[in-house]
Amino acid sequence: MHSTNGHGPKRVILYARVSTDEQVRSGYSLAQQMEALREYAAREGYDVLEEVTDPGQSGASLERPGMDQVRDLVAAGGVSMVLTQDRDRFAREPAYHYLLKKEFEEHGCKLRALNDRGDESPEGELTDGILDQLAKFERAKTAERSRRGKLRKAREGKIVASASVDYGFMYSATRDSYEVDEQTMPTVRRIFRMVGSEGYSLGKIKQRFEAEGLPTPAGKKYWSKTFIREVIKDDVYRPHSLEEIRALVTPEVAAQLEPDRDYGIWWFNRKRHTSKQVVVHTYEGSVYRKKKKSVARPRDEWIAVPVPDAGIPRELVDAARTVIKNNRKWSSAGRRFWELSGSILRCGGCDYAMVTNSVPSYGEKLLFYYRCAKRVGGVGKDTCSQRKYYRADKMESQVWELVSDIMKDPEQLRDDLERMIEQKGEGLYGDPKQEAKVWTEKLAEVERMRSGYQDLAAKGLMTFDELGEKLQGLEETRKTADSELEVLRSRRERIEELGRDKEILLKSYASMAPEALSSLSSEERHQVYQMLRLKVVAHVDSTLEVSGAFTGDDLSKLERGYPHLFRRMPGRSPFQCLDDGPRR
Repeated sequence: MHSTNGHGPKRVILYARVSTDEQVRSGYSLAQQMEALREYAAREGYDVLEEVTDPGQSGASLERPGMDQVRDLVAAGGVSMVLTQDRDRFAREPAYHYLLKKEFEEHGCKLRALNDRGDESPEGELTDGILDQLAKFERAKTAERSRRGKLRKAREGKIVASASVDYGFMYSATRDSYEVDEQTMPTVRRIFRMVGSEGYSLGKIKQRFEAEGLPTPAGKKYWSKTFIREVIKDDVYRPHSLEEIRALVTPEVAAQLEPDRDYGIWWFNRKRHTSKQVVVHTYEGSVYRKKKKSVARPRDEWIAVPVPDAGIPRELVDAARTVIKNNRKWSSAGRRFWELSGSILRCGGCDYAMVTNSVPSYGEKLLFYYRCAKRVGGVGKDTCSQRKYYRADKMESQVWELVSDIMKDPEQLRDDLERMIEQKGEGLYGDPKQEAKVWTEKLAEVERMRSGYQDLAAKGLMTFDELGEKLQGLEETRKTADSELEVLRSRRERIEELGRDKEILLKSYASMAPEALSSLSSEERHQVYQMLRLKVVAHVDSTLEVSGAFTGDDLSKLERGYPHLFRRMPGRSPFQCLDDGPRR
């Protein structure tokens, strides 16, 4: 192995690293480090083989372009020393520093930093190791102080500024609060109106914005459905009253707010973010990428920061959230729009969503059908006994005839919606308040028993093994109670959503004239079905069962008016699809 150690001028590599973008842009830190290294090398008579820098690279990982270059040069031989200004320029972790040292020693190369305190003796290595651990501890303290400072700032009702701002807002001059950006907020309001009131899908909004040439928040051409979804889910756009805000913030923050105004909520500390750099080897060479990971924090660790009201009605926000919560991907058949796609039409044999099918007829004409996805020869190993093909045009026409007739009577539709909400709140689930009380008392009992068992163990009346078994049983009970309470909360929220949807639906469609309902496009009919939570089940015996935000009284009334559509079945109010379609 070639080495010049011990004879002639030592061939050294000068290595400098900075970790932040600010240092990269200023260039001061890199230049300062390299200047100090050059002066030291000249003073000691070293022969500088290479100057290597790692701008904007963290010392928490060894996966760095510059460090990879240094390791390759050392492995090639002829390098006596790698010199840097501070020991943590090589690595922030003492373990990584040790690995580099051992790796370089195999090639006759040493690591050297200008701030080394020891020598090559065991005592000197111990001193440097202690200093490395102290430096790591100090960095951890600094990071913790920074984290606590951000938490304190958020608890004081201030925004913790980052590189980006929520779409529709902009930072204030002090960068610790939001202001409404009237240039972009109208687009946000439009998103909520299109989804919550007009029934647009996320894909349709994306297509509309791109067709209009509307730039994204980043100034790009193509919109992301994921971004639109996140906007709808973000509490920063949902108005909250002062009473609601008071339950989430400190009294000092609440005292700064105006009582007659609504506020959005910007959440801080919702997730724990970590990132590391990894190297990916390709045919064109090594590519360095940041690998990020986010883990949700418990809800009680979130911090609410009030922000100005976005100017979007609360019922519209909640309606839009309900739509994206229940939406499904529409059919991509391309030749026509399938009104009952998106899981509206389901198989009565297996409860799978029906899929679309195009069947060639005489000449170049195509006939369109709905069929079960799991029929013989369908997807998956399991098959379904539902072999029927349903003519799409006739089925869609019959379903719309039924639904539109209900909607032509706004008062009846309102009664149906209110009756459905009442049934959801009482008849189907029992008394939610009583159930919540029982499980809350169960949680209090668990805490009392936990405290009692711990007292017995402290007095020596119970072994620690026995205590562990008892506490494990209590923990299972606590998890069960928490789970049941969460289910009850979800039920209550669902009932509230139904109430908000009722007003949106009535406002948007119930006041339409009959001729307006008749002229709705297939896409608009599909939007109506989504808002009505329509479900159409195609049974194996060729009957169709319809359910949604209307009751059996409506179907009985329609059965008398449209006897050609209906065939009575015990316990249900289905209507008969007259065309059987092709058999396969």
